[in-house]
Amino acid sequence: MAENLEFTNLGLVVIGRNEGERLARCLTSVRDVPHRIYVDSGSTDGSVALARSSHVAVVELPVPPKFTAARARNVGLAQLLKTNPNLEFVQMVDGDCEIQAGWIEAAMTSIREESDLALVFGRCRERYPERSIYNALCDNEWNSPPGEAAVCGGNALFRVSALRDVDFYNAAMIAGEDTELSMRLRKRGWRLRSLDADMTLHDAAITRVSQWWSRTRRSGHAYGEMAFLHPDARDPNWPRTVNRIVLWGGVMPLALLISIFLALIADPRWWIVSVLALLPWPIRMAQLAQRHLRQGMSLRVARATGISLMAGKIPQLLGLTAYHWNRIRRRESQLIEHKGPKTI
Repeated sequence: MAENLEFTNLGLVVIGRNEGERLARCLTSVRDVPHRIYVDSGSTDGSVALARSSHVAVVELPVPPKFTAARARNVGLAQLLKTNPNLEFVQMVDGDCEIQAGWIEAAMTSIREESDLALVFGRCRERYPERSIYNALCDNEWNSPPGEAAVCGGNALFRVSALRDVDFYNAAMIAGEDTELSMRLRKRGWRLRSLDADMTLHDAAITRVSQWWSRTRRSGHAYGEMAFLHPDARDPNWPRTVNRIVLWGGVMPLALLISIFLALIADPRWWIVSVLALLPWPIRMAQLAQRHLRQGMSLRVARATGISLMAGKIPQLLGLTAYHWNRIRRRESQLIEHKGPKTI
């Protein structure tokens, strides 16, 4: 790190669950940060021993309550502040990410310049986009343009006073806790900024359609909860997103199935309705692919983006439905994971 900057008021929280060698790379990338802590959510792959051998303070979350990334971040920051009460800033990083060289310096310089900045974040790049189309889709998903931002992801450098102002993360959320936190920060008058700098190298490790399905189902759960907690949200417009999930993931497939059923048992003319119900899908996929092509994306990734955004409405609907079903029954939602243990 640059010698002309003072980092004694900076802390760092790493969270993880069964990240294996990804965690090893993460901890190596942050070894120069003076105040570090790793919060583990029930790993079975040796992550805790690895962190301790790397001379990082470790907190192992007990259960109950349930494991969530939000709870892990809150606990990690609370422990940091307990031992270093004068910390002004904290870098949050997931255990499957590596902090890039120069990021801390750039982030600290930016956030110190404007007192109403709650957080800054930079470009997250996928480590292995060539290994699967799902990884390539993630690489595009992380690509946030620089400037004022409406939301941020799990990796960002925060002003501690801003986190205190909104009572930290919502520890009960199993997904979407970072974007929900962003909304509460903005409602309190704080600003968020995306910097034109590389922040992290991420290892999504998604190589199977089942992993994509689980991750997409989790996003539907998150959209449902965020729209319920913030029905007035317009930037991003989560209620509208939920309506689109219901339309494309529920109403349209149901109309298709009903028309096919009627064509088979009642009147063959219903096949016309079936075609009309099916036709909007490839049209919308092509429109989305064309939009991403104009943005400079390769044909392969643009085409996959169009398909995944539309096909993903079905698992998103399942996640959305699960959230509201659990909410009505006053039951806690359980973690939706797409990664398994990876030994070190």
